[in-house]
Amino acid sequence: MENQPSGMAMGAFGIVYIAFIALIIVSMWKVFVKAGKPGWAAIIPIYNLIVLLEIVGRPLWWIVGLIIPFVNFIVLVILSLDLAKSFGKSTAFGIGLLFLGFIFYPILAFGDAVYQGPSAQQSNKLVS
Repeated sequence: MENQPSGMAMGAFGIVYIAFIALIIVSMWKVFVKAGKPGWAAIIPIYNLIVLLEIVGRPLWWIVGLIIPFVNFIVLVILSLDLAKSFGKSTAFGIGLLFLGFIFYPILAFGDAVYQGPSAQQSNKLVS
């Protein structure tokens, strides 16, 4: 008989996986609420990206950049950095949001971070 995972091991993995996904959803929900947006938007595909663009102050047409392969990674880097700045966090925190979102989104959601407004619009005001 081959080494196959038992049903119990698969069940335990499934429970951990569901808890992990729930943590991410709850964290995004809370981040959206902190930013004055509806929390339920976090669970609607594509719409959650549109709301995220509003939170960070990027134009709606950036959704196209999220569809294009390789460009989407650049856009996600910028959005992560903008989200961190929108909550008064550092660039390093933004990189954490990008690569370790399952750790940094709960920190952003349940920590003392306060939404300070869309960071992309603030930096555009400084330029003009």
